[in-house]
Amino acid sequence: MTIDKVAGAEGATLPRPRGSAWRPVTPSTPRGTFVIGLVVKIFALGIVGALAVAAAGPLIAAQEWMWLSLLVVTTGLIFYVYLSPRRIALKYFVPGLLLLIAFQLVPVVYTASMAFTNFGDGHRGSKQEAIEQIQSSSVRQVPGSVEYGLSVATRGDDADGELVFLLLDPSGNGLIGDAEGLRPLAPGSFTASGTRITAADGYRVLSLSEASLRSEDITALVVPTEAGAVRANGITRAFEGRAVNAYDAGCDCIVNVDTGETWTADNENGSFVNAAGERLPQGWKVNVGLRNFAVALTDPRISTHFLGALLWNIAFAALSVFVTFVLGTACALALHSDRIRGLRIYRILLVLPYAMPSFAMLLVWSDMFNRDFGLVNKLLGLDVDWFGGAWSARLAVIIIQLWLGYPYMFLVATGALQAMPKELVEAAAIDGASPWARLRQVTLPLLLVALSPLLISSFAYNFNNFNAIRLTTDGGPFPPTDSTAGATDLLITYTYRLAFGGSGAQAGLASAISIYIFFIVVIFSLISFRRTIRHEEVFS
Repeated sequence: MTIDKVAGAEGATLPRPRGSAWRPVTPSTPRGTFVIGLVVKIFALGIVGALAVAAAGPLIAAQEWMWLSLLVVTTGLIFYVYLSPRRIALKYFVPGLLLLIAFQLVPVVYTASMAFTNFGDGHRGSKQEAIEQIQSSSVRQVPGSVEYGLSVATRGDDADGELVFLLLDPSGNGLIGDAEGLRPLAPGSFTASGTRITAADGYRVLSLSEASLRSEDITALVVPTEAGAVRANGITRAFEGRAVNAYDAGCDCIVNVDTGETWTADNENGSFVNAAGERLPQGWKVNVGLRNFAVALTDPRISTHFLGALLWNIAFAALSVFVTFVLGTACALALHSDRIRGLRIYRILLVLPYAMPSFAMLLVWSDMFNRDFGLVNKLLGLDVDWFGGAWSARLAVIIIQLWLGYPYMFLVATGALQAMPKELVEAAAIDGASPWARLRQVTLPLLLVALSPLLISSFAYNFNNFNAIRLTTDGGPFPPTDSTAGATDLLITYTYRLAFGGSGAQAGLASAISIYIFFIVVIFSLISFRRTIRHEEVFS
């Protein structure tokens, strides 16, 4: 065998067989560490498998084959990666990929798919579910209806759990009713006293006082039966009534058996409509194509105010970023010196607004700008109705954003200043540059290069800063003749009012407008990123 020389410790050489596989000797993993890692891996994969099996059952029952396929592929990928000692890179890549899909791609895809439907109040389920709801909600007690003794119960021991009806018929037979239907109770599995069931295996019978606290849920519970449905009559009695509105498959319509009035199915809009054009409140979800996108551009309620809301939205986001950046950077520059005493105390005080919950602080600031008892007017000796005028309300909102946002800019600017090479500033000083020239020509350009991505993300965040408007001005002030759009409404708050502020939620329309907002933000972000790249090339 031919031997090559391999450099060893202290200049010594070690033989290595030529042509054979040779690897450097590495310290072996301690056996205890190996066993602990193996146990943790088995335990973690066991949890993943158990969760996958638990999730597969409901998906199969609901016939959600696409989501079931995604579940199988995801679970298989996890086991494929982590059951092998190889594929080290994938072990770190897969968790990030799955989190990206779960928290970014899935919501975006779901929102985009909903934009092509009429999803909203009255249009949330399938057509069959709408028919069942129409029939069950029209149940009325008629002469000869069977009456039951009623005990309200929950599954398990939780008094706030899902309600069920424990029924005792006139013959003493026990039945259980829920949204799925009416089923008999096995003899010996329940105890009755008088006309009511007092105990049943696997159920917690609510006392009369506990049941009275959930009277609305009891009234809303409808148990479908072949003849109609069972509904509660108080909290101790129930009846099996007849559905006044019945579905006729022959005409694909709902017929009122008492009056003969007919509502025909409008499958394009997902509703039952009568001859007068009136719709039943219960509809179903259908695909409407690009209708929501067209409505957003052609509906006068939206198009009339869309441009104004867009211009203020851009100004609000840009001014919020600008004023917070200026104040935060100024504070960071002022404290960028080791010679200042109490530096940590100053920095803590400046960061305090960032540590407070913005939700609460927005409500506090809303009260501070109150005309009658607000702190701002009292301290400054003013009598300004801040939220009563368009421009004063906008100024108030920007001031609030300045107080809430400058600590973030202070933190990131402080970090960028500390990471900045001191040699550049010192070289400029040696060349005779004044402090103002060093700040303007060296420090600020380098800060902008480092902070530009953060400024862009801050602009995108403030463009959709729903809470800042909702919790302070609620979009107002509004014109006397139009409460649709206010002076401080952003597109997101304007969309929320249009989609959810009327008689019912229109989630499909809201999704379509959200996609428009998404593309607007993308366009502004791309333009900003291009300018940022050019700025980096100049100073690189």
